[in-house]
Amino acid sequence: MYDVCVCYLLRERDGVTEVLLGRKKQGLGKGRIVAPGGKLEPGETAADASVREILEEVGLVVAAEDLEPRGLMTYHFPHRERWSQRSHVFVARAWRGEPEASDELDPEWFALEAVPYEAMWDDARLWLPGVLAGGLARRTFVFGEDLATVVSEGPPVA
Repeated sequence: MYDVCVCYLLRERDGVTEVLLGRKKQGLGKGRIVAPGGKLEPGETAADASVREILEEVGLVVAAEDLEPRGLMTYHFPHRERWSQRSHVFVARAWRGEPEASDELDPEWFALEAVPYEAMWDDARLWLPGVLAGGLARRTFVFGEDLATVVSEGPPVA
């Protein structure tokens, strides 16, 4: 099992809260709508990895101190163990720059009421609305043989 990070960037636009997501262009999750994030490199903290991944994937500069830790998700893929991972979840409301497409992601702003959960990983609908509303989440999910559907939820992450 390896560690990854993900960061949901939030902004207010005309009284509407929006989140920055994008269609993944390559690798694990290709074609799904995701937030910027990725694998932690050796010796890297989850916050440092988030800062690096946000810059690489959408061209925004976020300071580590502007990341709000919001949870830890554990994903088990019994039918493809090398996909099993722990995901450190952050939210950020401050950054420099404007989102730009990269080889990894085509960024797009979505109103919280219009987040396309049906195009995201199956687990997102179960915990992400609470995190985007200001909550915390520490959950464990087991994916089925299709490598896409949550088939059970394990005990909360300690």
